[in-house]
Amino acid sequence: MQTGYILVCLIFPIVLDGCCMGNHQNKRPATAGLIGLRQDTTHQHYRAVEGESFMMPCVKSTNRRINVVWSRTGDGRGGNEGPSFDCGKEFPAEVKHSGNYTCLTGGSKLYLHLQVVKNISLRCFRPEENKVELLNSAGGKVPCPGRNCSNNTDVRWYKGNIAVSEQRRDSCERNGLLHLCQVKSEFDPGVYFCDRQIIEQGVTWTFRRAVKVKVVPHKTTSNHPRIVYPAGNMTEEVELGWSHTLTCEVFFPYENKISADVRWYINYSGNKESMTQLHMERPQQRSEINGEYRVTRRAIIKEVTPQHLNHTYTCIANNTVGNSSVTIKLKKKIEVKWPSLVGYPFVSLLLVAGLGIVLHVKWLELKLIYKSHFQHGKHDGDDKEFDVFLSYLSPQSAEVEGGWPLFSQSGPDTDKEACLSSTDPLNTKECGAIQRPLEVLLPQVLEEQWGYRLCLLERDMLPGGAYTNDVILAIQRSQMLICLLSADYLCNSNAVFVLESGVQALLQNSVLKLLLIWTSGDPASLIQQDPPLPSVVQRALKVLPSLNWTSGKPARATCNFWRSLRKAMPDRRVKLVSLMQDQ
Repeated sequence: MQTGYILVCLIFPIVLDGCCMGNHQNKRPATAGLIGLRQDTTHQHYRAVEGESFMMPCVKSTNRRINVVWSRTGDGRGGNEGPSFDCGKEFPAEVKHSGNYTCLTGGSKLYLHLQVVKNISLRCFRPEENKVELLNSAGGKVPCPGRNCSNNTDVRWYKGNIAVSEQRRDSCERNGLLHLCQVKSEFDPGVYFCDRQIIEQGVTWTFRRAVKVKVVPHKTTSNHPRIVYPAGNMTEEVELGWSHTLTCEVFFPYENKISADVRWYINYSGNKESMTQLHMERPQQRSEINGEYRVTRRAIIKEVTPQHLNHTYTCIANNTVGNSSVTIKLKKKIEVKWPSLVGYPFVSLLLVAGLGIVLHVKWLELKLIYKSHFQHGKHDGDDKEFDVFLSYLSPQSAEVEGGWPLFSQSGPDTDKEACLSSTDPLNTKECGAIQRPLEVLLPQVLEEQWGYRLCLLERDMLPGGAYTNDVILAIQRSQMLICLLSADYLCNSNAVFVLESGVQALLQNSVLKLLLIWTSGDPASLIQQDPPLPSVVQRALKVLPSLNWTSGKPARATCNFWRSLRKAMPDRRVKLVSLMQDQ
């Protein structure tokens, strides 16, 4: 093989000598005017092939080369339209680029008609003609695509916007071929254009075709292929019941005629003498890297079984010099418990993040719950003037001019007061005696029966004062705020202000106790008012301590209400001295 290659290298320059030895006789004289255009013409027609590179011609004068811009002219439907192209710059030709173009140079206006044809419309279109590989430091020929389909072999070659005959002396054009006497890797790669003249219906067309020239090393290899993956005697982990892909990546030294071949084999029971070729995908070849080609070949095991673990697998790469091989084994992948390594930290992070979000969104509710249920502050009942600030709306039907009899005045320890004293269940007679509006009943029970000092705005506040100041002052002077809530109460702006002031005081002062008593309706439905309640009130109504009062229920349920209320009341009452001072 080495001897045959040397003979080819010796004969090939002799074939080109006919061109290269007499190069000075075959060159065409440089002409002035347009490159690819006649000097005495201002209207030219160019034809290109869809998908191929194309370049608009530039203008050449006797003294200098003029770079011009060809602008698309309108077709009568929209005036001037794009696109525009700089001469001497490559672009992929598309059918939409067809049209009329103009350029201005030296005060003259030049016209060009471009027609881009589809490659399928050509009689003998062959994509391989648009690419040529030439050996570095040797002579080479570049054919013009489609030259065998035309009787016209008169071709003009360009590289960029300059004719090849003007760029180098060691070249010539003959029979539609561009002959290069010596190819140089640093100068000759790139896109070349060949122009042929075609006359159709009295119109002369310049048919411009493109050829991409690649210069490859002028050498053969004496090296074996180099397998970069997998490494020798390595083990790959697999999961039983799942598919697995064996991948072999190989670097092949460059050859003028590539003979790279990569295959996967299975060795049953590890015996390399009984090898069977695996089903493989098509090899994937990448471009040249430092004088080498990279080839990747994959084999797929559709379902891994325990038997696959007993075999070995070999990747063999061949070229004209020899072969290289690598053998690997498979082993069962050790299952790592997800919760132990990933789950616990991940769940912990989610918990912390979730807790942070809850604290941020529900901070007001959490603060109200803590202050109302778990912290009542210091016992400063001695500093307060009232035990309870009672807020309610007086029912219009509750006229108590003479007062309804509540209980017989037989003392706090008699059976008639057993329910209110939370010692015995209420008997049937007394049940009938207390079925009155709570707004009327509660003040009498708290003051007359239980002995608490109440603050009632209509009774204990001086007339003519500011309502807001009176409310805030009353809350500050009381140990506890009790609000009797109903639909009318939550619709009354003054009443809602009392409740909102109490919530704000609870948030700022942990001494105050706050109790809600729902006297009618469903609490969930009453919270949704129109117009809506203040946000702090809506949120507070859901978490503050509350009791439900409904008249007409059995005696035991009524007694349970009074027991719960008694437990919620302040443990210490204001001293009698304070009462006498007020009087």
